[in-house]
Amino acid sequence: MNGLDWAVLIGYFGVMVAIGVWSHKRVDDVSDFFTAGGKMPWWLSGISHHMSGYSAVMFTGYAGIAYTYGVTSFITWSFPIALGIAIGSKLFAPRINRLRSRLHVASPLEYLKNRYDLKTQQALAWSGMLLKIVDVGAKWAAIATLLSVFTGLSLNQGILITGAITAVYCTIGGLWADALTELGQFVIQLLAGVAMFVAVVLKLNDKGIGFLDAWDQPALEGHDKPLVAQYGTVFLLAFLFIKLFEYNGGMLNQAQRYMATATPKEAERSARLSAVLWLVWPVVLFFPMWMSPLLVTSNKPDGSDSYALMTEQLLPHGLLGLVIVGFFSHTMAMCSSDANAIASVFTRDCAPVIWSRARAWNQRSGLIAARVTTVVFLGLSMAAATQVNSPAFKDIITVVIKWVAGLMGPMAIPMMLGLLRPFRRSGPTAALTSWAMGLLAFWLVNYPINWNVDGGVPLQYQVSIPLAVSLVLYVLIGFLKPEDTPERLAIIERINTDGDGDAGSAAAAVPEPRDTAEGTPIGSSGGV
Repeated sequence: MNGLDWAVLIGYFGVMVAIGVWSHKRVDDVSDFFTAGGKMPWWLSGISHHMSGYSAVMFTGYAGIAYTYGVTSFITWSFPIALGIAIGSKLFAPRINRLRSRLHVASPLEYLKNRYDLKTQQALAWSGMLLKIVDVGAKWAAIATLLSVFTGLSLNQGILITGAITAVYCTIGGLWADALTELGQFVIQLLAGVAMFVAVVLKLNDKGIGFLDAWDQPALEGHDKPLVAQYGTVFLLAFLFIKLFEYNGGMLNQAQRYMATATPKEAERSARLSAVLWLVWPVVLFFPMWMSPLLVTSNKPDGSDSYALMTEQLLPHGLLGLVIVGFFSHTMAMCSSDANAIASVFTRDCAPVIWSRARAWNQRSGLIAARVTTVVFLGLSMAAATQVNSPAFKDIITVVIKWVAGLMGPMAIPMMLGLLRPFRRSGPTAALTSWAMGLLAFWLVNYPINWNVDGGVPLQYQVSIPLAVSLVLYVLIGFLKPEDTPERLAIIERINTDGDGDAGSAAAAVPEPRDTAEGTPIGSSGGV
Protein backbone atom coordinates (compact mmCIF):
# COMPACT_ATOMS: atom_id res chain seq x y z
CA MET A 1 0.00 0.00 0.00
CA ASN A 2 1.13 3.55 -0.74
CA GLY A 3 -0.22 6.96 0.25
CA LEU A 4 -3.10 6.79 -2.25
CA ASP A 5 -4.31 3.45 -0.87
CA TRP A 6 -4.10 4.75 2.69
CA ALA A 7 -6.07 7.86 1.67
CA VAL A 8 -8.85 5.67 0.26
CA LEU A 9 -8.93 3.54 3.43
CA ILE A 10 -8.89 6.49 5.84
CA GLY A 11 -11.51 8.29 3.75
CA TYR A 12 -13.76 5.23 3.98
CA PHE A 13 -13.41 5.08 7.75
CA GLY A 14 -14.25 8.78 7.95
CA VAL A 15 -17.42 8.34 5.89
CA MET A 16 -18.57 5.43 8.07
CA VAL A 17 -18.17 7.51 11.23
CA ALA A 18 -19.96 10.46 9.58
CA ILE A 19 -22.93 8.23 8.71
CA GLY A 20 -23.09 7.09 12.32
CA VAL A 21 -23.13 10.69 13.53
CA TRP A 22 -25.84 11.62 10.99
CA SER A 23 -27.93 8.59 11.98
CA HIS A 24 -27.74 9.61 15.63
CA LYS A 25 -30.52 12.17 15.16
CA ARG A 26 -32.86 9.45 13.88
CA VAL A 27 -32.54 7.43 17.08
CA ASP A 28 -34.89 8.59 19.82
CA ASP A 29 -35.59 5.35 21.65
CA VAL A 30 -34.69 1.66 21.78
CA SER A 31 -37.15 0.82 19.01
CA ASP A 32 -35.29 3.18 16.66
CA PHE A 33 -31.94 1.82 17.83
CA PHE A 34 -32.81 -1.86 17.35
CA THR A 35 -35.49 -1.95 14.60
CA ALA A 36 -35.29 1.51 12.94
CA GLY A 37 -38.78 2.15 14.26
CA GLY A 38 -40.23 -0.05 11.52
CA LYS A 39 -39.56 2.74 8.99
CA MET A 40 -36.83 1.20 6.84
CA PRO A 41 -37.63 0.91 3.09
CA TRP A 42 -37.77 -2.68 1.85
CA TRP A 43 -34.95 -2.18 -0.66
CA LEU A 44 -32.62 -0.77 2.01
CA SER A 45 -33.56 -3.62 4.33
CA GLY A 46 -32.85 -6.13 1.55
CA ILE A 47 -29.42 -4.69 0.77
CA SER A 48 -28.65 -4.50 4.50
CA HIS A 49 -29.80 -8.10 4.95
CA HIS A 50 -27.52 -9.18 2.11
CA MET A 51 -24.48 -7.24 3.29
CA SER A 52 -24.84 -8.30 6.92
CA GLY A 53 -24.28 -11.90 5.82
CA TYR A 54 -20.79 -11.27 4.45
CA SER A 55 -17.45 -10.80 6.11
CA ALA A 56 -13.78 -10.94 5.22
CA VAL A 57 -14.03 -14.70 5.81
CA MET A 58 -15.13 -14.88 2.17
CA PHE A 59 -11.75 -13.44 1.10
CA THR A 60 -9.73 -15.69 3.41
CA GLY A 61 -11.44 -18.97 4.35
CA TYR A 62 -13.71 -19.29 1.32
CA ALA A 63 -10.99 -17.93 -0.96
CA GLY A 64 -8.92 -20.86 0.28
CA ILE A 65 -11.71 -23.30 -0.60
CA ALA A 66 -12.01 -21.69 -4.05
CA TYR A 67 -8.24 -21.87 -4.54
CA THR A 68 -8.19 -25.55 -3.58
CA TYR A 69 -11.47 -26.91 -4.95
CA GLY A 70 -13.00 -24.31 -7.30
CA VAL A 71 -16.74 -23.80 -7.83
CA THR A 72 -17.73 -25.88 -4.81
CA SER A 73 -17.10 -22.67 -2.82
CA PHE A 74 -20.20 -21.18 -4.48
CA ILE A 75 -22.32 -24.35 -4.64
CA THR A 76 -21.92 -25.16 -0.94
CA TRP A 77 -21.98 -21.61 0.43
CA SER A 78 -23.79 -18.76 -1.36
CA PHE A 79 -26.16 -20.97 -3.37
CA PRO A 80 -27.74 -22.62 -0.29
CA ILE A 81 -27.89 -19.20 1.37
CA ALA A 82 -29.80 -17.78 -1.63
CA LEU A 83 -32.17 -20.75 -1.70
CA GLY A 84 -32.68 -20.65 2.07
CA ILE A 85 -33.54 -16.93 2.05
CA ALA A 86 -35.90 -17.42 -0.91
CA ILE A 87 -37.79 -20.09 1.05
CA GLY A 88 -37.69 -17.93 4.17
CA SER A 89 -39.15 -14.94 2.33
CA LYS A 90 -42.52 -16.66 2.55
CA LEU A 91 -42.00 -18.84 5.59
CA PHE A 92 -40.28 -16.55 8.08
CA ALA A 93 -39.88 -12.93 6.94
CA PRO A 94 -43.53 -11.82 7.33
CA ARG A 95 -43.89 -13.57 10.68
CA ILE A 96 -40.71 -12.03 12.09
CA ASN A 97 -41.93 -8.61 10.99
CA ARG A 98 -45.12 -9.19 12.99
CA LEU A 99 -43.02 -9.65 16.12
CA ARG A 100 -42.51 -5.90 15.99
CA SER A 101 -45.67 -4.71 14.25
CA ARG A 102 -48.15 -6.88 16.22
CA LEU A 103 -46.34 -7.87 19.42
CA HIS A 104 -44.36 -4.60 19.74
CA VAL A 105 -41.04 -6.20 20.68
CA ALA A 106 -37.59 -4.83 19.91
CA SER A 107 -35.57 -8.05 20.22
CA PRO A 108 -36.03 -11.16 18.03
CA LEU A 109 -36.04 -13.31 21.17
CA GLU A 110 -38.37 -11.14 23.22
CA TYR A 111 -41.45 -13.10 22.16
CA LEU A 112 -40.05 -16.41 23.45
CA LYS A 113 -40.96 -15.77 27.09
CA ASN A 114 -44.63 -15.93 26.09
CA ARG A 115 -44.29 -18.47 23.29
CA TYR A 116 -42.49 -20.85 25.69
CA ASP A 117 -41.42 -19.56 29.09
CA LEU A 118 -38.75 -17.46 30.75
CA LYS A 119 -36.26 -20.33 31.18
CA THR A 120 -36.36 -21.16 27.47
CA GLN A 121 -35.89 -17.55 26.47
CA GLN A 122 -32.92 -17.12 28.80
CA ALA A 123 -31.25 -20.36 27.63
CA LEU A 124 -31.48 -19.31 23.99
CA ALA A 125 -30.49 -15.72 24.70
CA TRP A 126 -27.34 -16.45 26.70
CA SER A 127 -26.12 -19.30 24.50
CA GLY A 128 -26.81 -17.21 21.39
CA MET A 129 -24.79 -14.30 22.75
CA LEU A 130 -21.83 -16.53 23.60
CA LEU A 131 -21.86 -18.09 20.14
CA LYS A 132 -21.98 -14.64 18.53
CA ILE A 133 -18.88 -13.56 20.45
CA VAL A 134 -16.97 -16.45 18.87
CA ASP A 135 -18.55 -15.88 15.45
CA VAL A 136 -17.74 -12.17 15.32
CA GLY A 137 -14.30 -12.87 16.74
CA ALA A 138 -13.56 -15.01 13.68
CA LYS A 139 -14.65 -12.11 11.45
CA TRP A 140 -12.29 -9.68 13.19
CA ALA A 141 -9.46 -12.20 12.82
CA ALA A 142 -10.23 -12.58 9.12
CA ILE A 143 -10.03 -8.86 8.34
CA ALA A 144 -6.95 -8.46 10.53
CA THR A 145 -5.29 -11.31 8.59
CA LEU A 146 -5.93 -9.48 5.32
CA LEU A 147 -4.77 -6.18 6.76
CA SER A 148 -1.51 -7.77 7.87
CA VAL A 149 -0.82 -8.94 4.30
CA PHE A 150 -1.17 -5.42 2.91
CA THR A 151 0.19 -3.24 5.72
CA GLY A 152 2.36 -5.43 7.92
CA LEU A 153 0.24 -4.61 10.97
CA SER A 154 0.03 -7.35 13.56
CA LEU A 155 -3.17 -9.39 14.00
CA ASN A 156 -4.02 -7.64 17.27
CA GLN A 157 -3.42 -4.17 15.81
CA GLY A 158 -5.75 -4.95 12.90
CA ILE A 159 -8.44 -6.24 15.27
CA LEU A 160 -8.21 -3.09 17.40
CA ILE A 161 -8.44 -0.69 14.44
CA THR A 162 -11.42 -2.29 12.72
CA GLY A 163 -13.28 -2.99 15.96
CA ALA A 164 -12.85 0.53 17.31
CA ILE A 165 -14.11 2.24 14.14
CA THR A 166 -17.08 -0.12 13.90
CA ALA A 167 -17.91 0.57 17.54
CA VAL A 168 -18.10 4.31 16.89
CA TYR A 169 -20.66 4.33 14.10
CA CYS A 170 -22.89 1.44 15.18
CA THR A 171 -23.01 2.59 18.81
CA ILE A 172 -23.96 6.15 17.88
CA GLY A 173 -26.48 5.44 15.13
CA GLY A 174 -27.95 2.00 15.88
CA LEU A 175 -29.65 -0.01 13.13
CA TRP A 176 -30.11 3.07 10.94
CA ALA A 177 -26.34 3.58 10.90
CA ASP A 178 -25.79 -0.11 10.21
CA ALA A 179 -28.18 -0.10 7.24
CA LEU A 180 -26.94 3.15 5.72
CA THR A 181 -23.28 2.17 6.04
CA GLU A 182 -24.15 -1.20 4.53
CA LEU A 183 -25.69 0.59 1.54
CA GLY A 184 -22.45 2.53 1.08
CA GLN A 185 -20.47 -0.64 1.61
CA PHE A 186 -22.53 -2.39 -1.06
CA VAL A 187 -21.61 0.31 -3.58
CA ILE A 188 -17.94 0.02 -2.63
CA GLN A 189 -18.13 -3.77 -2.88
CA LEU A 190 -19.72 -3.44 -6.32
CA LEU A 191 -16.92 -1.22 -7.61
CA ALA A 192 -14.15 -3.27 -5.99
CA GLY A 193 -15.59 -6.61 -7.14
CA VAL A 194 -15.97 -5.48 -10.75
CA ALA A 195 -12.45 -4.00 -10.71
CA MET A 196 -10.99 -7.29 -9.52
CA PHE A 197 -13.05 -9.30 -12.02
CA VAL A 198 -11.83 -7.16 -14.94
CA ALA A 199 -8.22 -7.24 -13.71
CA VAL A 200 -8.22 -11.06 -13.59
CA VAL A 201 -9.79 -11.39 -17.06
CA LEU A 202 -7.17 -9.01 -18.53
CA LYS A 203 -4.32 -10.86 -16.82
CA LEU A 204 -5.58 -14.21 -18.16
CA ASN A 205 -5.74 -12.68 -21.64
CA ASP A 206 -2.12 -11.55 -21.27
CA LYS A 207 -1.25 -15.18 -20.60
CA GLY A 208 -3.20 -16.31 -23.68
CA ILE A 209 -5.95 -17.89 -21.59
CA GLY A 210 -9.53 -17.20 -22.67
CA PHE A 211 -12.46 -16.61 -20.35
CA LEU A 212 -13.81 -20.13 -20.86
CA ASP A 213 -10.54 -21.87 -21.75
CA ALA A 214 -9.23 -21.37 -18.22
CA TRP A 215 -11.12 -24.42 -16.95
CA ASP A 216 -9.03 -26.65 -19.25
CA GLN A 217 -5.77 -25.58 -17.62
CA PRO A 218 -3.98 -28.28 -15.56
CA ALA A 219 -3.86 -26.01 -12.51
CA LEU A 220 -7.67 -25.96 -12.45
CA GLU A 221 -8.19 -29.67 -12.92
CA GLY A 222 -11.32 -30.70 -11.03
CA HIS A 223 -12.17 -27.09 -10.11
CA ASP A 224 -15.36 -27.21 -12.19
CA LYS A 225 -16.86 -30.01 -10.07
CA PRO A 226 -19.64 -28.71 -7.82
CA LEU A 227 -19.21 -31.17 -4.94
CA VAL A 228 -15.81 -32.52 -3.91
CA ALA A 229 -13.98 -34.00 -0.92
CA GLN A 230 -15.67 -33.13 2.39
CA TYR A 231 -17.98 -30.66 0.63
CA GLY A 232 -20.30 -33.34 -0.73
CA THR A 233 -24.05 -33.91 -1.03
CA VAL A 234 -24.62 -34.46 2.70
CA PHE A 235 -22.71 -31.26 3.50
CA LEU A 236 -24.75 -29.31 0.90
CA LEU A 237 -28.09 -30.53 2.27
CA ALA A 238 -27.01 -29.89 5.86
CA PHE A 239 -25.79 -26.41 4.96
CA LEU A 240 -29.08 -25.64 3.18
CA PHE A 241 -31.06 -26.46 6.33
CA ILE A 242 -28.60 -24.56 8.50
CA LYS A 243 -28.71 -21.45 6.29
CA LEU A 244 -32.49 -21.63 6.05
CA PHE A 245 -32.64 -21.02 9.79
CA GLU A 246 -29.50 -18.89 10.18
CA TYR A 247 -30.05 -16.34 7.40
CA ASN A 248 -33.75 -15.91 8.11
CA GLY A 249 -33.26 -14.87 11.71
CA GLY A 250 -31.64 -17.72 13.61
CA MET A 251 -28.49 -15.66 14.14
CA LEU A 252 -30.62 -12.64 15.12
CA ASN A 253 -29.09 -9.86 13.01
CA GLN A 254 -30.97 -10.84 9.84
CA ALA A 255 -34.21 -11.01 11.84
CA GLN A 256 -33.79 -7.34 12.68
CA ARG A 257 -33.83 -6.45 8.98
CA TYR A 258 -37.24 -8.10 8.62
CA MET A 259 -38.47 -6.36 11.77
CA ALA A 260 -37.27 -2.97 10.51
CA THR A 261 -39.62 -2.81 7.51
CA ALA A 262 -43.07 -1.26 7.79
CA THR A 263 -45.19 -4.30 6.90
CA PRO A 264 -44.91 -8.10 6.53
CA LYS A 265 -45.25 -7.69 2.75
CA GLU A 266 -42.25 -5.36 2.66
CA ALA A 267 -40.27 -7.82 4.78
CA GLU A 268 -41.05 -10.48 2.19
CA ARG A 269 -39.85 -8.21 -0.65
CA SER A 270 -36.72 -7.42 1.34
CA ALA A 271 -35.91 -11.14 1.67
CA ARG A 272 -36.48 -11.73 -2.04
CA LEU A 273 -34.05 -8.96 -2.97
CA SER A 274 -31.43 -10.40 -0.62
CA ALA A 275 -31.92 -13.89 -2.13
CA VAL A 276 -31.39 -12.58 -5.68
CA LEU A 277 -28.24 -10.74 -4.63
CA TRP A 278 -26.89 -13.89 -2.96
CA LEU A 279 -27.52 -15.90 -6.13
CA VAL A 280 -25.93 -13.47 -8.60
CA TRP A 281 -23.32 -11.27 -6.98
CA PRO A 282 -21.08 -13.95 -5.34
CA VAL A 283 -20.37 -15.38 -8.81
CA VAL A 284 -18.60 -12.11 -9.70
CA LEU A 285 -16.68 -12.17 -6.42
CA PHE A 286 -15.75 -15.84 -6.67
CA PHE A 287 -14.52 -15.86 -10.28
CA PRO A 288 -11.13 -14.28 -9.45
CA MET A 289 -10.76 -16.77 -6.60
CA TRP A 290 -11.46 -19.69 -8.94
CA MET A 291 -8.78 -18.40 -11.31
CA SER A 292 -6.24 -17.70 -8.55
CA PRO A 293 -4.21 -20.95 -9.02
CA LEU A 294 -3.34 -19.70 -12.52
CA LEU A 295 -2.01 -16.40 -11.21
CA VAL A 296 -0.51 -16.84 -7.73
CA THR A 297 0.99 -19.46 -5.46
CA SER A 298 -0.42 -19.42 -1.95
CA ASN A 299 1.99 -19.27 0.95
CA LYS A 300 -0.49 -20.97 3.28
CA PRO A 301 -1.54 -24.64 3.13
CA ASP A 302 -5.24 -23.73 3.06
CA GLY A 303 -4.85 -21.08 0.34
CA SER A 304 -6.42 -18.40 2.54
CA ASP A 305 -3.94 -15.73 1.45
CA SER A 306 -4.43 -16.32 -2.30
CA TYR A 307 -6.94 -13.51 -2.90
CA ALA A 308 -4.87 -10.95 -1.00
CA LEU A 309 -1.75 -11.93 -2.96
CA MET A 310 -3.66 -11.63 -6.22
CA THR A 311 -4.96 -8.14 -5.47
CA GLU A 312 -1.45 -6.94 -4.62
CA GLN A 313 -0.11 -8.21 -7.93
CA LEU A 314 -2.93 -7.18 -10.27
CA LEU A 315 -4.34 -3.86 -9.08
CA PRO A 316 -2.78 -0.39 -9.31
CA HIS A 317 -2.59 1.78 -6.24
CA GLY A 318 -5.90 3.47 -5.54
CA LEU A 319 -7.85 0.49 -6.85
CA LEU A 320 -5.90 -1.68 -4.44
CA GLY A 321 -7.07 0.61 -1.65
CA LEU A 322 -10.65 0.30 -2.91
CA VAL A 323 -10.51 -3.50 -2.79
CA ILE A 324 -9.06 -3.39 0.72
CA VAL A 325 -11.94 -1.10 1.67
CA GLY A 326 -14.22 -3.76 0.19
CA PHE A 327 -12.72 -6.30 2.60
CA PHE A 328 -13.42 -3.96 5.50
CA SER A 329 -16.95 -3.21 4.31
CA HIS A 330 -17.92 -6.89 4.42
CA THR A 331 -16.63 -7.46 7.91
CA MET A 332 -17.81 -4.20 9.43
CA ALA A 333 -21.29 -4.73 7.95
CA MET A 334 -21.70 -8.13 9.57
CA CYS A 335 -20.05 -7.29 12.88
CA SER A 336 -21.95 -4.05 13.43
CA SER A 337 -25.27 -5.75 12.70
CA ASP A 338 -24.38 -8.58 15.07
CA ALA A 339 -23.45 -6.11 17.78
CA ASN A 340 -26.79 -4.35 17.46
CA ALA A 341 -28.69 -7.65 17.57
CA ILE A 342 -26.88 -8.88 20.67
CA ALA A 343 -27.37 -5.54 22.40
CA SER A 344 -31.11 -5.89 21.79
CA VAL A 345 -31.14 -9.40 23.25
CA PHE A 346 -29.20 -8.40 26.36
CA THR A 347 -31.00 -5.17 27.18
CA ARG A 348 -34.51 -6.43 26.35
CA ASP A 349 -34.32 -10.10 27.35
CA CYS A 350 -31.50 -10.68 29.81
CA ALA A 351 -30.85 -7.53 31.83
CA PRO A 352 -34.43 -7.26 33.25
CA VAL A 353 -34.12 -10.82 34.58
CA ILE A 354 -30.73 -10.53 36.26
CA TRP A 355 -30.96 -6.90 37.44
CA SER A 356 -34.09 -5.45 39.04
CA ARG A 357 -33.20 -1.84 38.15
CA ALA A 358 -33.28 -2.73 34.45
CA ARG A 359 -37.03 -3.31 34.70
CA ALA A 360 -37.52 0.35 35.53
CA TRP A 361 -35.43 1.76 32.65
CA ASN A 362 -37.09 4.61 30.78
CA GLN A 363 -36.41 5.30 27.10
CA ARG A 364 -33.25 7.30 27.82
CA SER A 365 -31.82 4.73 30.24
CA GLY A 366 -32.65 1.89 27.85
CA LEU A 367 -30.90 3.68 24.99
CA ILE A 368 -27.78 4.27 27.10
CA ALA A 369 -27.79 0.62 28.14
CA ALA A 370 -28.12 -0.44 24.50
CA ARG A 371 -25.09 1.61 23.50
CA VAL A 372 -22.98 0.40 26.42
CA THR A 373 -23.90 -3.20 25.67
CA THR A 374 -22.92 -2.74 22.01
CA VAL A 375 -19.45 -1.54 23.04
CA VAL A 376 -19.01 -4.37 25.58
CA PHE A 377 -20.01 -7.01 23.02
CA LEU A 378 -17.57 -5.64 20.44
CA GLY A 379 -14.83 -5.65 23.06
CA LEU A 380 -15.48 -9.27 24.02
CA SER A 381 -15.58 -10.37 20.37
CA MET A 382 -12.28 -8.58 19.72
CA ALA A 383 -10.76 -10.43 22.68
CA ALA A 384 -12.07 -13.71 21.22
CA ALA A 385 -10.50 -12.78 17.87
CA THR A 386 -7.04 -12.87 19.43
CA GLN A 387 -7.62 -16.58 20.20
CA VAL A 388 -8.34 -17.62 16.60
CA ASN A 389 -5.61 -20.03 15.42
CA SER A 390 -5.23 -21.21 19.02
CA PRO A 391 -5.57 -24.94 19.80
CA ALA A 392 -9.12 -24.35 21.08
CA PHE A 393 -10.52 -22.56 18.02
CA LYS A 394 -8.06 -23.49 15.25
CA ASP A 395 -8.28 -21.57 11.96
CA ILE A 396 -10.87 -19.04 10.81
CA ILE A 397 -12.83 -21.31 8.48
CA THR A 398 -13.02 -24.01 11.19
CA VAL A 399 -14.62 -21.52 13.56
CA VAL A 400 -17.12 -20.32 10.95
CA ILE A 401 -18.12 -23.71 9.53
CA LYS A 402 -17.74 -26.09 12.47
CA TRP A 403 -18.56 -23.94 15.49
CA VAL A 404 -21.09 -21.49 14.08
CA ALA A 405 -22.87 -23.81 11.64
CA GLY A 406 -22.81 -26.71 14.09
CA LEU A 407 -24.11 -24.77 17.09
CA MET A 408 -26.58 -22.50 15.31
CA GLY A 409 -29.19 -25.21 14.68
CA PRO A 410 -29.97 -26.13 18.31
CA MET A 411 -30.37 -22.43 19.13
CA ALA A 412 -32.38 -21.43 16.08
CA ILE A 413 -34.89 -24.28 15.83
CA PRO A 414 -37.04 -23.34 18.87
CA MET A 415 -36.99 -19.69 17.84
CA MET A 416 -37.79 -20.17 14.14
CA LEU A 417 -40.15 -23.15 14.24
CA GLY A 418 -41.95 -21.58 17.19
CA LEU A 419 -43.28 -19.00 14.72
CA LEU A 420 -45.16 -21.58 12.64
CA ARG A 421 -48.62 -23.04 13.26
CA PRO A 422 -47.68 -26.68 12.43
CA PHE A 423 -45.35 -26.66 15.47
CA ARG A 424 -47.84 -25.11 17.89
CA ARG A 425 -47.87 -28.27 20.04
CA SER A 426 -44.16 -27.89 20.84
CA GLY A 427 -43.77 -26.00 24.11
CA PRO A 428 -41.05 -25.31 26.70
CA THR A 429 -40.17 -29.00 27.20
CA ALA A 430 -39.63 -29.54 23.48
CA ALA A 431 -37.70 -26.28 23.11
CA LEU A 432 -35.33 -26.77 26.05
CA THR A 433 -34.74 -30.47 25.41
CA SER A 434 -34.00 -29.95 21.71
CA TRP A 435 -31.64 -27.09 22.58
CA ALA A 436 -29.76 -29.01 25.28
CA MET A 437 -29.47 -32.28 23.39
CA GLY A 438 -28.39 -30.48 20.23
CA LEU A 439 -25.54 -28.84 22.12
CA LEU A 440 -24.62 -32.20 23.66
CA ALA A 441 -24.63 -33.79 20.19
CA PHE A 442 -22.27 -31.07 18.94
CA TRP A 443 -19.83 -31.76 21.76
CA LEU A 444 -19.97 -35.54 21.33
CA VAL A 445 -19.53 -35.49 17.55
CA ASN A 446 -16.73 -32.93 17.53
CA TYR A 447 -14.75 -34.18 20.50
CA PRO A 448 -15.16 -37.62 22.21
CA ILE A 449 -16.48 -39.40 19.10
CA ASN A 450 -14.14 -37.50 16.78
CA TRP A 451 -11.15 -38.51 18.90
CA ASN A 452 -12.08 -42.18 18.67
CA VAL A 453 -12.89 -42.40 14.95
CA ASP A 454 -10.06 -43.17 12.56
CA GLY A 455 -9.57 -40.00 10.51
CA GLY A 456 -12.13 -38.12 12.57
CA VAL A 457 -15.85 -37.54 11.98
CA PRO A 458 -16.43 -36.05 8.49
CA LEU A 459 -17.23 -32.33 8.47
CA GLN A 460 -20.70 -32.81 6.99
CA TYR A 461 -21.72 -34.90 10.01
CA GLN A 462 -20.09 -32.53 12.49
CA VAL A 463 -22.37 -29.70 11.31
CA SER A 464 -25.52 -31.71 10.47
CA ILE A 465 -25.97 -34.07 13.42
CA PRO A 466 -26.61 -31.35 16.08
CA LEU A 467 -29.24 -29.78 13.81
CA ALA A 468 -30.88 -33.15 13.10
CA VAL A 469 -30.98 -34.08 16.79
CA SER A 470 -32.60 -30.76 17.72
CA LEU A 471 -35.12 -30.88 14.89
CA VAL A 472 -36.25 -34.45 15.59
CA LEU A 473 -36.58 -33.89 19.35
CA TYR A 474 -38.45 -30.59 18.92
CA VAL A 475 -41.06 -32.23 16.68
CA LEU A 476 -41.24 -35.56 18.53
CA ILE A 477 -41.60 -34.11 22.03
CA GLY A 478 -44.22 -31.67 20.78
CA PHE A 479 -46.21 -34.63 19.50
CA LEU A 480 -45.75 -36.79 22.62
CA LYS A 481 -46.07 -33.99 25.20
CA PRO A 482 -48.16 -31.18 23.66
CA GLU A 483 -48.08 -27.87 25.52
CA ASP A 484 -50.30 -25.75 23.27
CA THR A 485 -51.97 -23.61 25.93
CA PRO A 486 -54.45 -20.86 24.98
CA GLU A 487 -51.83 -18.22 25.75
CA ARG A 488 -49.29 -19.80 23.42
CA LEU A 489 -51.85 -20.34 20.68
CA ALA A 490 -52.78 -16.67 20.95
CA ILE A 491 -49.15 -15.66 20.39
CA ILE A 492 -48.86 -17.92 17.34
CA GLU A 493 -52.08 -16.53 15.84
CA ARG A 494 -50.88 -12.96 16.19
CA ILE A 495 -47.64 -13.86 14.45
CA ASN A 496 -49.46 -15.60 11.60
CA THR A 497 -52.21 -13.05 10.90
CA ASP A 498 -52.32 -9.40 9.87
CA GLY A 499 -54.57 -6.69 11.23
CA ASP A 500 -57.29 -6.91 13.85
CA GLY A 501 -60.05 -8.27 11.64
CA ASP A 502 -61.64 -11.67 11.59
CA ALA A 503 -58.37 -13.47 10.80
CA GLY A 504 -56.74 -12.13 13.89
CA SER A 505 -59.68 -11.90 16.21
CA ALA A 506 -58.94 -15.23 17.84
CA ALA A 507 -55.74 -13.73 19.18
CA ALA A 508 -56.94 -10.23 19.89
CA ALA A 509 -56.08 -10.45 23.57
CA VAL A 510 -52.84 -11.95 24.72
CA PRO A 511 -52.66 -12.74 28.44
CA GLU A 512 -49.88 -11.33 30.55
CA PRO A 513 -46.76 -13.52 30.69
CA ARG A 514 -46.92 -16.03 33.49
CA ASP A 515 -43.18 -15.90 34.13
CA THR A 516 -42.05 -13.14 36.39
CA ALA A 517 -38.85 -11.84 37.88
CA GLU A 518 -39.35 -10.95 41.54
CA GLY A 519 -43.07 -10.49 40.98
CA THR A 520 -42.83 -8.08 38.04
CA PRO A 521 -44.37 -9.34 34.78
CA ILE A 522 -41.65 -9.73 32.19
CA GLY A 523 -42.41 -7.66 29.11
CA SER A 524 -44.82 -5.31 30.86
CA SER A 525 -42.79 -2.26 29.80
CA GLY A 526 -43.11 -2.75 26.09
CA GLY A 527 -43.07 -6.45 25.37
CA VAL A 528 -45.98 -8.61 24.35
